[in-house]
Amino acid sequence: MVRRKPPLSSFLLLLFSTIAIATATTAATSISQRFKEAPKFYNAADCPHTDIDYDTDTLTTYDDSAVHVAMTLDVTYIRGSMAAILSVLQHSSCPQNIIFHFVTSASSDASLLRATIVTSFPYLKFKIYRFDDSFVAGLISTSIRSALDCPLNYARSYLANILPPNVRKVVYLDSDLVVVDDIAKLAATPLGYDSVLAAPEYCNANFTFYFTPSFWSNPSLSLTFANRKACYFNTGVMVIDLDRWRAGGYTTKIEEWMELQKRMRIYELGSLPPFLLVFAGKIAPVDHRWNQHGLGGDNFRGLCRDLHPGPVSLLHWSGKGKPWVRLDAERPCPLDVLWAPYDLLKPPFSFDS
Repeated sequence: MVRRKPPLSSFLLLLFSTIAIATATTAATSISQRFKEAPKFYNAADCPHTDIDYDTDTLTTYDDSAVHVAMTLDVTYIRGSMAAILSVLQHSSCPQNIIFHFVTSASSDASLLRATIVTSFPYLKFKIYRFDDSFVAGLISTSIRSALDCPLNYARSYLANILPPNVRKVVYLDSDLVVVDDIAKLAATPLGYDSVLAAPEYCNANFTFYFTPSFWSNPSLSLTFANRKACYFNTGVMVIDLDRWRAGGYTTKIEEWMELQKRMRIYELGSLPPFLLVFAGKIAPVDHRWNQHGLGGDNFRGLCRDLHPGPVSLLHWSGKGKPWVRLDAERPCPLDVLWAPYDLLKPPFSFDS
């Protein structure tokens, strides 16, 4: 019997299918966006000298002249993160004294994220930490928007465990913001004798909105805020005393509220309410200029919003809408143009891409 060779078209079809599968697999694990290299920023002449023995793998000493900044890092928000980093460095008087601590999911490609950061910021002092999603996945309850339920949103509750014990104080920043002032001013916020964290408070907000009727109708739960002038604060910008956090076991206290939430629904908004339950009415105040938040609009429609009255040191696109998404769609809000100068994304057909 004569065996016939398969037609050439069959081989080509198989070849192209294999290439397509490989390409799709690579795309799923890579960062499709490419970013420009940022300028190098230097300390002013009067900056304190820092003797930190530091590289991207080791942090062995603590120096009070350093400013430690913590952020989460993932593929979805990498464009916002790059803009935030650039804004911090550009407006700092002592940018070489800033150390970034990036927390990423254990399931992400940390080496790829590291390479992306190094390409745009080759002189940046930073370290990447893996956050095990399993620490918190079983404690998360669904909220009004699926993006709020990402385990990495809860990493801020574990910074005291994730960062080295010789990092005693940190500024936590979300990825959807830009800083337009010297971050050292924010880092220098006094925490008083016993406050664990500092943040801008908004006492005109309807505090009861963040908790369910079941919470307020329960006599023991509603007493949680007794003798506390509890006000809303946004957890996207915080100064945290990690020594006090560790000593007080505050991660456990937050987890206890999350465990209760799994048994009886007492709040709706993701990772924010446990912070309010533990810290509201007990935090050190920060001027509102350090968190002009809500620029992303509400969590349902993402409508455009204006700035709050007063000066501005930090612009925060918290809420549903993100400036890079609206700019790409050519449907920006008026304030999105203030984010655009910090965007390091390369044009799709740039010569060096």
